Amino acid sequence: MKILVVSDAWYPQVNGVVNTIICTTSCLEALGHHVIMLTPDRFRTVPCPTYPEIRLYIFPRKIMQDFLKKEQFDAIHIATEGPLGIAVRNYAVKNKLKFTTAFHTKFPDYVKARTGIPVSFSYVFLRWFHKYSHAVLAPTQSIIDELNHYQIGKPVYWPRGVETDVFRPSMDRKENKEPVFLYVGRVAVEKNIEAFLSLKLKGKKIVVGNGPSFAKFKSAYQDVIFLGEKRKKELPEIYNQADVFVFPSLTDTFGLVLLEALACGVPVAAFPVAGPIDVIGDSKAGCLSHDLGDAVNQALKIPRKVARDHAERYSWQKASQIFLHHQTNAFL
Repeated sequence: MKILVVSDAWYPQVNGVVNTIICTTSCLEALGHHVIMLTPDRFRTVPCPTYPEIRLYIFPRKIMQDFLKKEQFDAIHIATEGPLGIAVRNYAVKNKLKFTTAFHTKFPDYVKARTGIPVSFSYVFLRWFHKYSHAVLAPTQSIIDELNHYQIGKPVYWPRGVETDVFRPSMDRKENKEPVFLYVGRVAVEKNIEAFLSLKLKGKKIVVGNGPSFAKFKSAYQDVIFLGEKRKKELPEIYNQADVFVFPSLTDTFGLVLLEALACGVPVAAFPVAGPIDVIGDSKAGCLSHDLGDAVNQALKIPRKVARDHAERYSWQKASQIFLHHQTNAFL
């Protein structure tokens, strides 16, 4: 198949959306499919207000029309609800082209956290955006239930995976003299990271990642080690240093970093919300509690092998086959 994947999230961003698209594309191409990416790096862009790492192409309509008229695709997948996604969505609807969409991010919660705009406003937009999508690909059953509750499109299951050959336990790891607690992800208000930073824990706290709140939190929490953004090849060594991976987010749809940590043998502490509930479940690979500090202390007791064994259940190859199934169904 010749597949168009449209995403407003792209390099230099480092996040779950970009990683999911890259891993899925790699698996699809390994199966012999031809994937064409339509991303902001093709165009002149402007930084997103309050979030300059995100680049937005503001007036994509005419170029999108010319591009889509010239190319013929067997499948169209719109990954994000940004300017590029909207432009392709509108063209597809107008010209009666079938397409699928995805729900990677709790967009309403992010908007509310940054602007105070009620989530009900954003859900009106999401209902409009996904209305004509053949299928809205969602990463967990909890998110499918949430989309159904808000009457957003036709949600279907599209799981995630982890590169267990990249993220794996270190054979020469030594026990820490004191516990090491790790967070990997965007340093931003919508990630609820302060719930981790403010915990009174006996041990060392490490934060990997960048974002709009980086300078603020680094200044406010001088007992925390802030390593900034790291490349994928650097992450396994950092994960292996940790005794517990702390995931304070209340707004993630999945949390790929959960799988990366587990694959390195690091048990997880998180709140019992969508994402951690679906990834950890009753696996005993982590501890979920409304008291994050208690979850961290309980997770310290979990054997690292339990975490690794659970991560091995997740495969990008399997996830990509499911993605392909939804594309095939849409264009039959």
